[in-house]
Amino acid sequence: MKLAAEPTTNTLPKLLRRNAASFGRLPGMREKDRGIWQSYTWRACQDHVRALALGLAAHGFKRGDKLSVLGDNRARLYWAQLATQALGGMSVPLYQDSIASELLHVLTHAEVSVVVAEDQEQVDKVLSLRAELPSLRLLIYEDPRGMSAYREAILKSFTDIEAAGRAFDAEHAGYYERELEKGRAEDVALIAYTSGTTGRSKGVLLSHANMIVTSESFTTVEAVNRGDNWLCYLPMGWVGDSMFSLSTSLVVGATCNCPESPETVQRDLRELGPSALLAPPRIWENMLTGLQVKTADASWLKRRVYEFFRRAAERRELLKGDGKPVPLGTRIACRLGEFFVYGPVRDQLGLRNARWCLTGGAPLGADTFRFFRSFGINLKQIYGATEASALVSLQNDEEADPNTVGRTLPGTEVRIGERGEVLVKGPGVFLGYYKQEEATREALTADGWLKTGDAGLIDPRGHLAIIDRAKDVGKLADGTPFAPQFIENKLKYSPYIREAVAFGDQHPFVAAMVAIDMSTVGKWAEQRSLPYTSFMDLAAKPEVARLVIEEVGKINATLPGTTKVARIVLLNKELDADDAEMTRTRKVRRAFVAEKYAPVIAALYSGAKDARLTMDITFEDGRKSSLTSTLTIHDIAPSGGSRQLAA
Repeated sequence: MKLAAEPTTNTLPKLLRRNAASFGRLPGMREKDRGIWQSYTWRACQDHVRALALGLAAHGFKRGDKLSVLGDNRARLYWAQLATQALGGMSVPLYQDSIASELLHVLTHAEVSVVVAEDQEQVDKVLSLRAELPSLRLLIYEDPRGMSAYREAILKSFTDIEAAGRAFDAEHAGYYERELEKGRAEDVALIAYTSGTTGRSKGVLLSHANMIVTSESFTTVEAVNRGDNWLCYLPMGWVGDSMFSLSTSLVVGATCNCPESPETVQRDLRELGPSALLAPPRIWENMLTGLQVKTADASWLKRRVYEFFRRAAERRELLKGDGKPVPLGTRIACRLGEFFVYGPVRDQLGLRNARWCLTGGAPLGADTFRFFRSFGINLKQIYGATEASALVSLQNDEEADPNTVGRTLPGTEVRIGERGEVLVKGPGVFLGYYKQEEATREALTADGWLKTGDAGLIDPRGHLAIIDRAKDVGKLADGTPFAPQFIENKLKYSPYIREAVAFGDQHPFVAAMVAIDMSTVGKWAEQRSLPYTSFMDLAAKPEVARLVIEEVGKINATLPGTTKVARIVLLNKELDADDAEMTRTRKVRRAFVAEKYAPVIAALYSGAKDARLTMDITFEDGRKSSLTSTLTIHDIAPSGGSRQLAA
């Protein structure tokens, strides 16, 4: 809170100036290019931001204008946001994998005048929409490869803009410094668009104070040190990246490290060995799946050794969670396991130096959470919302619990409202939705509390527990409480299941649509000489159905009573953000999925053996195609087998 109140450090660009002056020779950012880590000191970062800001000013950028960045995590894209904010503008980060219609919505709604694109691919996306973007005046590219033949007047290279900035500086001495000083804590720093689980994404207005105070609160409860190395790989369009990679790194002086590409993240993670890691549940689930696959491929002896020590670690973690003493034999086994299994696994994952790891953005299954904790990874859950500057609560080291999201940040309050909805008040709560006053009023209670839309409770220890989205929590026909995310996370613990959507509200039993994990199921099929040509072909194999049914049976054994999954259908395609079935942060858009797959859901509850479905498929370039297919429905026997397959 102190930094936000100080006029010399009350905006993000002013924090950069402080860092450059106070410890300018330390690395502020690194990025990997062609296999080599390029390092930029805090002073160099400040120089680039200053030159870019002046270059934008030379091209007419003024206070209140908006600039979007589009691409993978690159130092220049972070600098572009800071340069924008230094001039009193607002940054509007975009998801790099957005299709044309999604980009068009954000760019037109936010009235973006400048886009900084990473490379030729992203430039082409924007140019394809140029006729529909009346506000766009300037398109800047960061990577010059493939751009030499382009002649569009609005197109400029990053180096051209910096050169223009240096020339502008020679004629307008002190311009940057004067504009920087005009910045106030309450100015809008960022328009962060929501993931859009319930409809069109909305532009959340976050001030410098929102971001800085939230970061400061975070650093009072978590061990964050100057010079810490963080891997900045999460989508720049997600508010969590703005909070941790930009705001918090500026507050504490941590070093942001940008991987070479999304494909090299795991390799770069192992090479860097960061001090901490923030990852959404999908990343942790993928890590676990990779370990499970490697274990299955190992020799008999290695599998036995791994399983012995894994079970010992699991026993220890469960006993610690229950507050019970750990027997001597288990303690000895875990000490040996540290040498033979746990340490090597952490090293393989790139987490050998990580003091803490966080997961957030969506619930992480308890089994997955306990697995990483048991292997010595200090994994903790956080909870937040775009409208609350990404962070509301987090767990401390001693109270990590798969069933809660910890205590609220200092200065932030939480209460439980009607129908169990979590309400939040604090310095991180947003200023409102951009150009949507009615939606802003609907998001806040009469006394100013933010309605998160999540159902939760506060346990006797004062920890917040999130049950599910409030609108998704329901009851089975017999009155049994039904929270679909709980069941879905259980199902996704299987390495063969990538995604699942559970149904059950007002129905007599739980049913689920399951999308297989193409890589692990494909490898399983190859080991058994089972030929296939595509995802659709593989998912339709009876052998694959038996595999998944067996996995669901194992999971059912851990589910209570009537919440066991009774019927499933294997989808013939992955749930895809391009088809609007998921958000860019990998959250299921339940209302849309329920409408799109209505014939399948009806068949699941009518007792039918199959369902015929016609749907539109969207390609990356925005083209659409129609797909008609018949999906087989399987009954899960109490023993875990399939009555239909057995018949």
